[in-house]
Order: sequence, then C-alpha cells, then structure tokens
Amino acid sequence: MAKQKVADYSQKFGKETYIKWYKDMLLMRRFEEKTGQLYTMQKFGGFCHLYIGQEAVVAGTVTATKPSDKHMTAYRDHAHPLALGSDPKRLMAELFGRTTGCSKGKGGSMHFFDKEKNFMGGHGIVGAQIAMGAGVAFAEQYKGTDSVCVVSMGDGAVRQGALHETFNMAMKWKIPAIFVIENNFYAMGTSVERTTNVTELSKIGLSYDMPSEAVNGMLPEEVHLAMERAVERARKGDGPTLLDIQTYRYRGHSMSDPQKYRTKDEVENYKNQDPIEHVLEVIRQNKWLTAEEIEQIETSTKQTIEDAVVFAENSPLPDAETEMWQDVYTQTDYPYIKE
Repeated sequence: MAKQKVADYSQKFGKETYIKWYKDMLLMRRFEEKTGQLYTMQKFGGFCHLYIGQEAVVAGTVTATKPSDKHMTAYRDHAHPLALGSDPKRLMAELFGRTTGCSKGKGGSMHFFDKEKNFMGGHGIVGAQIAMGAGVAFAEQYKGTDSVCVVSMGDGAVRQGALHETFNMAMKWKIPAIFVIENNFYAMGTSVERTTNVTELSKIGLSYDMPSEAVNGMLPEEVHLAMERAVERARKGDGPTLLDIQTYRYRGHSMSDPQKYRTKDEVENYKNQDPIEHVLEVIRQNKWLTAEEIEQIETSTKQTIEDAVVFAENSPLPDAETEMWQDVYTQTDYPYIKE
C-alpha cells in the first residue's frame, strides 16, 4: 500500500481508532494462537477453526457499527465476540466445555454466543446463518429499530441454495442486513476457481440488484469504509448490501488441515500484508505510541489470555444429570405448543 494512502487514512481515522484496531486484532491473534496450542495439547476437543490472518475483517466491521447492531457468523467464530467486547475468560471456558463458558460449556468452539454484546452466535451448519441472520435483520425492521444485522459467511457457503432465497427476500423487503463474505479463497481445501466460473463473488448480489462490492480485507480501513456505506444504506431503509471482503487465513481450515492445496509462497505473500503489522506501522509512523507502550500492550494482552486459561481450567464441568435437560425447548416451557 502506498505511503500517501496510509497518511490519508491516518488523518481520517486518527489515533484512537488505530490503537483500538491494534489492541483488538492483537487480542484476537493471541487468543487464537493460544487456542491452537491448547488444542494440540488436547486440553479440549471437537472441531477448531482459527481466524489468524483475517482479523482486519472483524476489526473494521466493529468500528463501523453500533453496539446495538447484531452480528452472526459461521463456525470460525472466536474473533467476532472478542472484538465486540466479550470476556475472553468466558470464551476460553467455552472451549474447555465449562459451565462458566459463554454457552455454558455446551457449544464449544463452533457455537460461541453473547446476547449482551449482540453476538447472535457462531453456527456449525454451512450457510445456515445466512437465512437466520436475515431473520434477525427482519426482526429489527419489524420492531422499528435502526439496528442492522451483519451476517458473515465463508466463500464456500455462498454455494448454498439458501443464499439465493435469502437474497431474493432481503431485497424484496429491503431488510437491514449486511451480507459479508469472509473470502479467504478456499472452502476448506477447495479454491474458489474450482467451484465456480464466477470468481468475483461480489457479482452474486447483482442479479438481485443488491449493491455489492469487493473489499481489501487485509486493511481495517477499507473494511470500515465499505461497512460504513452498507450500514448507512441499511439504516435509511434502502436494504441490504453484499460485501466480498477478500482476506486470508494463515492457518489451515481447521486444526486437522494439512494445507497441501496452497504453496508456501502464497502464504508468505499474504503474511507480508499482515493487518496487525500494517496498523502497528501506522501507529509508529505517527508516533502515537512509544516502543514501551507497544510492549506494554503486548504484555497485557498475553496476560489477559493466560488469565483466561487459568479461569477456564479452574471452572467446573457441567453436571450431566441436571444440564442435559436445561436450555432446551419443552412443552412444559411452552404450554401453547400442541403435540
């Protein structure tokens, strides 16, 4: 990226925003690095999908939205609640399957939720969140709020038929949704080029007359600006937007992914565009933080993660006899439901 463009962004966003981006993305990165380490140590099981490399997508999204806005994503869901302000201790405890977790230890890695932060969850069924997120956005429209719902999905999920049904209704009813493709170019191990001849994924929205654009997802500034435009449109009642936010995951699709489908050179090329290093360079160029202050943020972030691990390990496991029947729908809870 040209230096002049960085300078222009520095003036627009300023010290406070850049420092927030740095702190938020660093927390996401360190949380995910520790998660990967703990997983290989068999501290917890199940599937585990890391967000390392994609942090700018969430960072830019959060600064362009309001606390009252809703967010929903797929199963690569650790970074989203962290950026929204969820307690890392509760998220780590959820990984460990403990009662103090954000889903009471019942969801694990793929099913983080935080109602207080308006994080409407990570969802394990590929593409299911597309239609559900549209439903959340419709609810906000029905209630007359000015809140929007940011619905995130991977590039593989756009192959689901539910996307087309959802896009049709979303445009017909002008619901306040922003559909975000977190496009890291690989659906598990299958590249976009191998699944479709429409490789510019932003074009998918055009057949529904949905405003759509491609976004550089390695820069939180670009994500923020695109999200800002989409949010303004939604709040005005003009309906949804599709954002093809092009990013890259430095790790495999999941912890069991051998990553044989891409070259080391390709991965290194994207690591040279690391969003955290970019933001940190802007901060250094503008002398917004001293070397000591940057080191202090790094130290504090690492301590936050270590505290979360201790909290998780010392939290109780659910009691099968009582928890098995809690938090499920029953006729006793809803007597108006007839068998």
